[in-house]
Amino acid sequence: MSYRIRLSWPAGSAIATLDDSAESRALADALPSMSTAQTWGEEVYFSLPVEQDVRDDAQQVVDPGEVCFWVEGGALALPYGRTPISQGDESRLVAPCNRLGRLEEDARVLASVRDGDEIRVEVVD
Repeated sequence: MSYRIRLSWPAGSAIATLDDSAESRALADALPSMSTAQTWGEEVYFSLPVEQDVRDDAQQVVDPGEVCFWVEGGALALPYGRTPISQGDESRLVAPCNRLGRLEEDARVLASVRDGDEIRVEVVD
C-alpha cells in the first residue's frame, strides 16, 4: 500500500506519494507531526519522530523532489536542487538516505520554505 502525505508551511504546501515499504509505513504511522524546517542549499530537512535503519539501497545523490529519510539525523530530507556539496547540477545529500517516495508537484515549490518555518506533515486520503 502506498501513502500520500501533505507537507504544509506558511508560504505553501506539497503532496508526496510514498512507496510501499516498511520505512514509509513507519513514517505514515508517526503522522501527523509538526517540525521546524532547516535549509541546506536547495534542500529542506526537518526532524520527525521516526527511527529507521539505513537500507542497502540508500543513496546520497538523488533526483530533485525525492522524499528521503536521513537516518543519522532523524530527519526527512527534501532536495529541490543543489546542496553545498553537490557536484555539477546534482542533488547530493549529506549522507546516503532512504528514498521513500516523491513529490507530486515540481520540486521547486520547496524554494518557498524558509529556515525556521513550521512544517506540518500529515497523511491524506
